[in-house]
Amino acid sequence: MIAQRLSPTSGLDPVVFIVDDDISVRESLEGLISFAGWRAEAFASAEEFLARARADCPSCLILDVSLPELNGLDLQQLLASDRSEMPIIFVTGHGDIPMSVNAMKAGAVEFLTKPINDDALLKAIEHAIERSRSSLDDQADIEQLRRRYGSLTPREQEVMGLVVSGLLNKQVGSVLDISEITVKAHRGKMMQKMEADSLADLVRMAVRLDVAPAQNPWQPVRHEL
Repeated sequence: MIAQRLSPTSGLDPVVFIVDDDISVRESLEGLISFAGWRAEAFASAEEFLARARADCPSCLILDVSLPELNGLDLQQLLASDRSEMPIIFVTGHGDIPMSVNAMKAGAVEFLTKPINDDALLKAIEHAIERSRSSLDDQADIEQLRRRYGSLTPREQEVMGLVVSGLLNKQVGSVLDISEITVKAHRGKMMQKMEADSLADLVRMAVRLDVAPAQNPWQPVRHEL
């Protein structure tokens, strides 16, 4: 029986953030979200929310469009690069079609109008939390791959670049001016450190790490007609 790999975020409880300047809306949403089984944190302004430390668990943000000082669309732009793993659900009492289109194009998962339909909001939150969890898991996997790649010696990194370009051990040795036996030794250690089970597995890792394959001197040159 093959053991199932646990998600890096499987043991982390998600949190739903709320940013709305209407206290009655904040309290209503907090009650609904808590009743549904999620942890909720509410803020009266974008500035208050930005002062809160970044969450290290799956999360989403329920965001009012019209806020004092920094509005919801401006906050969305600030979070686009810094907290891309946190999906945004927009709510508004007087949004128009162009506003909702701009919000969705910028990555919002939903745009709801007040008074908010509870079922629609809960479905949007569930979708957003799963999207956040998937994004965090992907980030964790990439960081793990980067640590593995960083543990390789410069020579092992060279061997990896040549191997994923499609060279055989003998060809790698010719490029690096080392023996085939030495190549096999470096390759074995490299595969072990990268925890790669096969060449295909190693190539997938290289793609995810954006490690460019070394130039293959045996690849035929195509001449354009």
